[in-house]
Amino acid sequence: MAHQRLLLRQYIILGLVAICAPLGDSCLSRGMTSLPAISLAHPTTLIAAVFTPWIVIGIVLLIGFFASYLTALSWADLTYVLPATAFGNVIVALLARCWLHEPISLQRWAGIVLITVGVGFVAQGPSLTERPAIEGSRMERLTPEEPSLANAAKPAVQIAEEQAQ
Repeated sequence: MAHQRLLLRQYIILGLVAICAPLGDSCLSRGMTSLPAISLAHPTTLIAAVFTPWIVIGIVLLIGFFASYLTALSWADLTYVLPATAFGNVIVALLARCWLHEPISLQRWAGIVLITVGVGFVAQGPSLTERPAIEGSRMERLTPEEPSLANAAKPAVQIAEEQAQ
């Protein structure tokens, strides 16, 4: 099976997948550390937290992650896109250590290295695997006589004329 090369815009989408989630999570953490502990028993404090600046920035970044993740899934397999999110562990660790000043144990760094190496193996595969036709699928059952979706917008007279020719 030949590997299809990704386009520049696809690399950008994968980059957004890898960067937006860790940045969004870090902003959420930054915002939540400046607030008192929140309990689900007091939902008003949770609602108030959503409107703090760091939380808003985090939510916007996570929406950006979700949009780019959906975009990537539209042209690549889950097994190709999901490892791009795993690289976010490295970014989260660096942001947590350098920006949030959180201590990170040697065991966590080792785990992050193992995940990154695993991502390297997965990234070597194709972004989209070929899928065999499923016997009895709708696409296989379509016949030339069956109207297509393209004909749905055409007037019935025009369809009849085309079929007569």
